[in-house]
Formats: sequence, C-alpha cells, structure tokens
Amino acid sequence: MTAEPISEAAAEPVSEPTPRWWPRPPVDGWTVDDLHTLPGLPPHTEMIDGSLVFVTPQRAFHNLMIRLLTNGLLAGVPPELAVFNEMTVVIDRKNGPEPDVLVVREEAFEGLRQTSFDVADVLLAVEVVSPESEARDRNTKPRKYAAAGIKHFWLVEMEGKDDHPIVRVYELDPVTHEYTWSGTHRDRLKVRAPYDIDIDLTALHKR
Repeated sequence: MTAEPISEAAAEPVSEPTPRWWPRPPVDGWTVDDLHTLPGLPPHTEMIDGSLVFVTPQRAFHNLMIRLLTNGLLAGVPPELAVFNEMTVVIDRKNGPEPDVLVVREEAFEGLRQTSFDVADVLLAVEVVSPESEARDRNTKPRKYAAAGIKHFWLVEMEGKDDHPIVRVYELDPVTHEYTWSGTHRDRLKVRAPYDIDIDLTALHKR
C-alpha cells in the first residue's frame, strides 16, 4: 500500500500568533522616567501612582474639543505664556499625567524635542472627558492637579441629545489646596484667568 501524497497546504507549518509584549513593572512600580525609556509604549501613555495608563481610541468630540479650546486659548495668549496639547506634566516620580490642553509659562519651553513640563510651570490643565477616562478626569487627576498647585482646571463634557459641550471651570483654593467651582459654560466660555479668554463653544458644530 502506498501512502497518499501530503498536500502542499498541509505540509506548511502552522505559524503561531506573535505573542504580545507587555511591560512588567518593577517591584516598586514605574517612575516618570520610564515613560521616555520603555520601548513600544503607545502614544499618550500616562502614569498615575506608578501605574501605566494607556489611552483608548477617542471620539470625534474629544479631538474637535481639544482643537477648539486650543485655538481659543492661542487667540489671546500673552507672550509670557504658551499653549500645548497632550504633554506630560511631571508631578512627582510616580505621577506624569497628560492633560488634553495646558497653559504653561513660556520660559518653561526648552525646545522642539521637549516631552514634558514640570507641574510648577503649569497654570491651567484641561481634561476632555471620554467614557474610559471618566473616573480619572473627574476625580483622580483634579485632586492631583490641585495638590500639586495648578491654579486653574477645566473639565469638559458632552451634554444633552445634541452632544453640546459644557465646560466647568475651577480655581484653586490656596488654603484648602482643593478646587472650587467658579462657573459652568455652555455656549460661550468667557473668563479672566489665567488671562482674558473668550471662546465660542457653539463653534464645535460649525466646522
């Protein structure tokens, strides 16, 4: 009896899926320095309490809101300040969050290769809430920003059936070192601090 020839397809070895590489934390946790040295980290990875936080795909609201606020802030920014998007803010060795928009002292800008700012140079941090980041944006990050001395914080969310933007503005209480609410803005964001700012929030739907 002769054996049947093995088909060409069956003769090919079955390739195993390439295993994913996940960074394994050291015993005492990561430090902010690891954000810049670990290979293969996805863009906009944050560090909260020594843990790496990965960003999920964002909704169009998130992207467009960052653009609207950035353009509005740039329109009147004084020369001693600068506006940036999604840059790491170094709070301490274990915390390097990445606000969606931030205003810093111009003197803190060191060049085009810069990847982070010291928290002492940040005047305003803005978080645009996403479904996966809701707890961090509403609770964890504001508490850390306030404790670290960032004077101004904005929380941006969608509201209503038409997904209209709403911006809640907070200022740091120098005694309690906590944020106090100073206003809620739906159609127009007009404030005097950290400088004169006037942004038409309805422009989000006027692309």
